[in-house]
Amino acid sequence: RFQIQRRKTDPTSYKSLGDCFRTIFHREGLLGFYKGIFPPILAETPKRAVKFFTFEQYKKLLGHASLPPGLAFAVAGLGSGLTEAVVVNPFEVVKVTLQTNRNAFTEQPSSFVQARQIIKTSGLGFQGLNKGLTATLGRHGVFNMVYFGFYFNMKNILPVNKDPNLEFLRKFGIGLVSGTIASVINIPFDVAKSRIQGPQPVPGEIKYRTCFKTMATVYKEEG
Repeated sequence: RFQIQRRKTDPTSYKSLGDCFRTIFHREGLLGFYKGIFPPILAETPKRAVKFFTFEQYKKLLGHASLPPGLAFAVAGLGSGLTEAVVVNPFEVVKVTLQTNRNAFTEQPSSFVQARQIIKTSGLGFQGLNKGLTATLGRHGVFNMVYFGFYFNMKNILPVNKDPNLEFLRKFGIGLVSGTIASVINIPFDVAKSRIQGPQPVPGEIKYRTCFKTMATVYKEEG
C-alpha cells in the first residue's frame, strides 16, 4: 500500500511506512492488511509453473546459442520473467484496486466482482485488466534475470559442502542474497506498476501512464 502514494498535499497520504501500518490498522482493522489476498493466491500456482517451466525451456534453447553459462542463465531468467508477467498482470490489477479501497475489508467488493467491474468499465486492454503491463514486464523480467543469473553463477562458484547442514546454509544464503539484490534492482519497476495500476492523484486525470514516464515523474518529484 505504501508504494501507491498520492501527492503530499493529499490529507490521506501516508507519512511513513510505520504511519501506513498504523493508519490501516486504525481505519480498516487487522483484515485491512489482507486486502487483495485472493488474486495472488489464485495466481500463485500458474505463476510458479510458468516461471520454472519457461526458464528451463529458454535455458535449453540458449544452449544452442553457445552463450557463456552465466549469461545464458540470466537471459533465460529474463525470458521466464517476461512470460510470467503476462500471466500475472490481470491478477495484479485486481489486487492493487482492492488494496487501494480504504473501506473496511467486509465492505469492499469481492475479487470476482472487482474484476468484472474493471472489465465492464475499462475492458481487457491496457486501460483495463492489463493496465500497467509494461511495468509488470519490467518488474518480473528484471527480477528473474538478476535472481536466476546470480543464483546459478554463485552456486557454481561456491563449492558444494558435504555437511548437509552447511550445504543447506550455502543454498539458503545464495538464495537470500540473490533475492535481495534482485528486489533492490527491480523495485523502481514495482513502484511504477503500483502507481499506474493504483488510483491517480487527481480523479479524471491520468498522471501515471507508462512505465518509464512514471519512473521519471517519481524521480523528478520525489527523488
